[in-house]
Amino acid sequence: MLRNLVVVPVVSVALVCSGFSGVVSASVISTQQALSADARTTMESDVRSSLARDDVRQAMVRLGADPLQADARVASLSDAELMKLQGQLDRLPAGGDALAVIGIVFIVLLILELTGVTNIFNRV
Repeated sequence: MLRNLVVVPVVSVALVCSGFSGVVSASVISTQQALSADARTTMESDVRSSLARDDVRQAMVRLGADPLQADARVASLSDAELMKLQGQLDRLPAGGDALAVIGIVFIVLLILELTGVTNIFNRV
């Protein structure tokens, strides 16, 4: 009898609580959305691999930019900015022309300056 007095309320509460579940929302995404997400990931990895080159990192350090901060900033670029940057990196020669590398580093620094991440070009 005493056992029933303890078991019945515990089982009742367990049954009532088992009916509650968290709210879950899901939606179907279009093929275009899936492809654009995949394309962005590919562009990001291409830009990151180009910025990871030793000559590019050395040029960034020479110009006073932190390569880690520039790498982190790639994730927050808009799709248009990322596409533009990747297009400019793709036009670079495979041998790593020093002038082209400096140009790309300047563009990355300019993007970082315009977005407010760094304050490289001080206004006096």
